Amino acid sequence: MRYIQLEKGESIDKRTVIGIFDIETASMSASTKDLFRRKEEEHGVVSLSNDLPKSFVLCDGEYSDTIYISGLSTESIKKRTE
Repeated sequence: MRYIQLEKGESIDKRTVIGIFDIETASMSASTKDLFRRKEEEHGVVSLSNDLPKSFVLCDGEYSDTIYISGLSTESIKKRTE
């Protein structure tokens, strides 16, 4: 299977995934905060969660990187890659 099903019908090509991160622990880093700030300015953040976000997936797109914010746990997303 080549695609990972996230939320709200969004699927991503797993070949573009750079990493799957826990939003609570990763957001403590100054470099992660800077990445989010930059990607928000570039309209490169896609929020898929109506609830409290648990994770984010960083993807290397054809034209720029995209961050997908998800209410799914990192474990749930990793299982969907298998």
